[in-house]
Amino acid sequence: MGAAPMAESHDVLQEPAWVRRTLIALAALAMLALVVLPLTMVLAAAFAKGPGVWLAALREPDALSALKLTLFTAAIVLPINAIFGLFAAWALARFEFRGKQALLALIDLPFAVSPVVAGLCLVLLFGAQGWFAELLQRHEIKILFARPGIVLATLFITFPFVVRELLPLMQQQGADEELAARSLGAGAWTMFRRITLPNIKWGLLYGVLLCSARAMGEFGAVSVVSGHIRGLTNTLPLHIEILYNEFDSTAAFAVASLLAGLALVTLVLKFWLEARHGDALAQSHKRH
Repeated sequence: MGAAPMAESHDVLQEPAWVRRTLIALAALAMLALVVLPLTMVLAAAFAKGPGVWLAALREPDALSALKLTLFTAAIVLPINAIFGLFAAWALARFEFRGKQALLALIDLPFAVSPVVAGLCLVLLFGAQGWFAELLQRHEIKILFARPGIVLATLFITFPFVVRELLPLMQQQGADEELAARSLGAGAWTMFRRITLPNIKWGLLYGVLLCSARAMGEFGAVSVVSGHIRGLTNTLPLHIEILYNEFDSTAAFAVASLLAGLALVTLVLKFWLEARHGDALAQSHKRH
C-alpha cells in the first residue's frame, strides 16, 4: 500500500512526454541558431577563397604576432590564477573570519563590472596622469600600451573563475580527511599533495580551462590598455577587429577561425573534464 502513493506522486511530478520533447527541441534549436550556425558561417567565410588564402592570412607577421601575444598572455595568467584560486578557495572554505563576505564580493567584482571599466581603472592607475605615473616614469617602466598592461587587464577579468569553481567543491567535501591526516602527524605539504589536491584536481583543471577560454577571447579591457599597435600590442580579438574595419574580411574571418578553433579545443576538453569532474565529485561525496 505504501508503494502506490509513491508511484502516484511520481506520476504527478512527471512532465508529459510532449513537454519534455518540446523543451529539448527548443534548446537544440537555440544551440543551433546561437552557436553552430555562427561558427559554420565563420568557417565558411574563412575558407571561401580556398585554403591557400586562409593559410596566407595566418602567416602574416601581424597575425603571428597577435597569436604569440595571446598565447603569451594566457601562459602568464593561467598559472597565477590557478595558484591564487587554489589558496583563496582553501582559505575561504576552511576558515571563518571577519570580512569573509566582503572578500567574496570583491572576488565576484569582475563578473559585475564591464571589462571596459576595468581597463579604464588601469588607465587611471598607470596612465600619463595616473596615480603611479611619476613613479613609473622615474624608473622608465611602461605598463599601458605594452604587454604588462594587457596581462594585468586579462588577469583582472579572469581571476574569479578558478576560485568560484573550487570553493563549492571544497566546502562540500569538508575538512575531515585533512584533520585526520594532521592528527596522524602529516605536514602541510603532505596533506595538500595527498589529500587536498587529489580531491579537487578535476575542479582545478575545469576552472583553468574556463579561465583559458576567457583569457584568449578577452576584448574590452585589453582594447582599452593595448593602444592597438599592430604587431606589438594586438591580441587575436583586436587583430580581427582591425582587419574587419579595414574591409579585409577574408583575413578577418581566417584569423577568427583560428580563434574559434582554440575555443573548440577548449570546449572539447571542457566536456571531457565535466564527465571526469562529475565522477570525481560523486566519489568524493560518497566518502563524506
